[in-house]
Amino acid sequence: MKPPTDYLGSSRRLESVQDRLGNTDRSMTILALLSGLVAFLVVSPMFWLFWQATTVEATRAYDLVVSSRTAWITFNSITLMVLVTVFSILLGVPLAMLTTRTDLPYPRLWTIVAALPLVIPSYIGAIAFAGMFGPGGEVDTLFGATIPRVDGLSGAVLIITLYTYPYVFLTTRAALLSMDNSLVDAARTLNAGPLEAFRRVTFPQIRPGIAAGALLAALYAISDFGTPAFMQADVFTSTIYWEFSNFAVEYAALLALQLIAIVAIVLVIEAGIGRDEDVAGGTAKGSVVRLGRWKWPAMGFVSFIGFLTLVVPVAIFTNWLFRSEGDPIPSLEFQPEFAFNSVYLALLAALVACLFALPVAYYSGRSNSLVSRILERATYVGFAVPGVVIGLALVFLGTRTLPSFYREGVALLVFAYVVRFLPQAVGTVRSSVLQIDDKTIEAARTLNAGRLETFRRITLPLIMPGLIAGGVLVFLTTMKELPVTLMLQPVGMDTLVSIIWGAQDALAYRYAAVPALLLVVISGLSMLVLLRQEEV
Repeated sequence: MKPPTDYLGSSRRLESVQDRLGNTDRSMTILALLSGLVAFLVVSPMFWLFWQATTVEATRAYDLVVSSRTAWITFNSITLMVLVTVFSILLGVPLAMLTTRTDLPYPRLWTIVAALPLVIPSYIGAIAFAGMFGPGGEVDTLFGATIPRVDGLSGAVLIITLYTYPYVFLTTRAALLSMDNSLVDAARTLNAGPLEAFRRVTFPQIRPGIAAGALLAALYAISDFGTPAFMQADVFTSTIYWEFSNFAVEYAALLALQLIAIVAIVLVIEAGIGRDEDVAGGTAKGSVVRLGRWKWPAMGFVSFIGFLTLVVPVAIFTNWLFRSEGDPIPSLEFQPEFAFNSVYLALLAALVACLFALPVAYYSGRSNSLVSRILERATYVGFAVPGVVIGLALVFLGTRTLPSFYREGVALLVFAYVVRFLPQAVGTVRSSVLQIDDKTIEAARTLNAGRLETFRRITLPLIMPGLIAGGVLVFLTTMKELPVTLMLQPVGMDTLVSIIWGAQDALAYRYAAVPALLLVVISGLSMLVLLRQEEV
């Protein structure tokens, strides 16, 4: 029979365990409530957009939706998305094969060259190509040769493809690096030719990677605003902005809902095509494809892509730095405050996004419940919805419900950035949370450390790298965001992207030179984050 003291000690230990379990339950409840609040705030702009659309009279809404103009816009938007996706695959997959499965010299160099266009906003490329070709363009001025202007739907397809194919290149390359190359060698020993081996062995293995990159390219194409606007292509994003600018908010809201529907259909299609079925992973090395006499044409092909996407825009904007043609436009003259405003807004967005991401990512990483998964996925809504739609929804929210919030400007604009790019912070923070060893936290709790002290001294330092990485990604993407900035920017608070827009609108391209070059430099920092996470 145990002494009374043993029973007393066992009782106290049991009470201690129960207290810890109770504290854990309370902590999870608080995290769930905070995550629910963040998810509600992120999704709320969509409610106002749907509400605005329902205020349109049914007969008028029907006439607007089935009008010939709406049909033309829908056709152009879908055509743009499909062509950009197809051409991105035709560029990205061969480049991925060249840099991973062949004896192409200096594969790391060509990998960087092929991936770098991703960090340059497509609308900067659009301005460069618009100023390069056509009568009075750079080619005409320097060489006296008039090349047809790059504009319209075909111009938008070309420019967006050149700056989105890296999505397919990077995801396909990752799939190629992770698959077992010996499977291809086995197929070759059975007298399968290179094309047949690719079709029957390699393609089924890398199909999910191709589908993932194609989805990103398709979503970028259907949601891009700057390039179609600069190329004067009638698609959903540019039309929504022009209708909003002309106070036709009913038509803009209906178009926005149709655009959301197309995005949803794309996501459903990708879920079926990109499903991972019987993919064999491995690290076995296989033989590389010998290029032989095709080695130099292959290097020339990659070099030409890099020249078009990187050298040409930088050269064009650098040349415009020293041009002073035309009447001066004082409002577009570069001022340091433009860069300061961009950095200030991006920093605020990054800080708020990290604060919002923390409870969502921590709750999702520490709990495997259905509620945690739903709340985490809800934060991705703003990232999947085009920026012009987010801007329009927040205009409705601000003008109809929170007019003082809308007039103040900065807070609503920062909130729009957070809604748009919050998933970048949630994803990186959640990855860090998943790597925390439960035993480490439990050890701190056994030393009578409270929940807040354990989080401050143990958890926060462990997830800080992910928090910083997420903040940096939000900062960089906020710097480049065009439609949200144009629609919600406070009066008199010009930024780099708004000056670029103003220069293009006035056809005074030289004023876009300094802001564009600054954005290229800042955007290049995102590639450092990407390359540090990938082992080439």
